[in-house]
Amino acid sequence: MSTLPDARQDRLRGSGTGGRGSSETPLSVYDLTVAYHRKPVLWDVGFDIPSGALVGIVGPNGSGKTTLLKAVMELIPKASGRISVFGKPYRENRRRVGYMPQRESVDWDFPVDARDVVTMGLYNQVGWCLPVRKKHRRAALDALSRVGIEELAHRQISQLSGGQQQRTFLARALVQNADLYLMDEPFAAVDAATERAIIEILRDMKRNGKTAVVIHHDLQTVPEYFDYVVLLNMRVVAHGAVDEVFTRENLQKTYGGRLTLLDEVTEEMRRRERSL
Repeated sequence: MSTLPDARQDRLRGSGTGGRGSSETPLSVYDLTVAYHRKPVLWDVGFDIPSGALVGIVGPNGSGKTTLLKAVMELIPKASGRISVFGKPYRENRRRVGYMPQRESVDWDFPVDARDVVTMGLYNQVGWCLPVRKKHRRAALDALSRVGIEELAHRQISQLSGGQQQRTFLARALVQNADLYLMDEPFAAVDAATERAIIEILRDMKRNGKTAVVIHHDLQTVPEYFDYVVLLNMRVVAHGAVDEVFTRENLQKTYGGRLTLLDEVTEEMRRRERSL
């Protein structure tokens, strides 16, 4: 019989745990399953994210990382499970959440400049179909200054470099002044200077009590950038403090068992359907 404390056992066991979040827990996921066309993408995913942490979501391509963020924001339906943001459904606390999408998912030919993009993050404050006021434009410029590109405020977004585009969307998330930030690969395809700028902003957010959940691919920088990690491959392989769960054994399970996990989950779904 294990002598590990319950919380430690949950962190190491991963899949199916979580969901005990209170109003102080930024993000709580319990028994989450998502499927596309009856094919499982996430299966019995569960974890609680601690407050004021920089959290890396790590796993191979196709492991469900982006799907997880979309499920949190209720952009895709769940097959089962529940998700809470500070103890409530996302739609009741959406103003406390900032989002930075993948750069590849954005139409960069849309005719707006960098300040316009950042101002879009203030729609809850501006209101639909109402004019943008001076204070909103000032807030957008302040956010662009924070990410180091205030001088590019009036440049068309299609004319920005990849790193500048990422900084623009980071500014769009920052201007929301959220308590929880969801970021989908903010370090993807950026120059070294932009990567350093982003991680310093994340650390500043943490110092101010904010929580960031970041999809990340570079395994070498995980221990340097994050203090908490979720290892995901359809299921949660492990989650917890980086120095506890970011191990060779857990990484092997995360990156080496994709086909086996898919077969196991698909067969389990069939068994459940037959029992209904």
